[in-house]
Amino acid sequence: QVNLVESGGGLVQAGGSLRLSCAASGFTFGDWPMGWFRQGPGKEREFVAAINWSGATIYYADSVKGRFTISRDNAKRTAYLQMNSLKPEDTAVYYCSRLSKYSELHQGNAWDAWGQGTLVTVSS
Repeated sequence: QVNLVESGGGLVQAGGSLRLSCAASGFTFGDWPMGWFRQGPGKEREFVAAINWSGATIYYADSVKGRFTISRDNAKRTAYLQMNSLKPEDTAVYYCSRLSKYSELHQGNAWDAWGQGTLVTVSS
């Protein structure tokens, strides 16, 4: 059974940093691309970042480019999202997700497993 568990969310002041983690189990983590999404209050879920199986290829949403860094440790079966220079508009529940094929990251149905989410609140 595929299982993704996010952690690391919390309350932070604008300009601060947080590091989210996504612990994976139930599948061969190193074979799969991974990514992060977020859903702010009253908003639709939006893509944040994706990383291929090796970590060599990465893609970011324009809204987080230069501030967020996605990474992975295949030995630890964990994906990360380092968030710097946080803004109040980054407030959201952040979700980890598994991608069936990196080249299809813009296709909604290519994301086939989701965690329960972790809440990030950025105060002004």
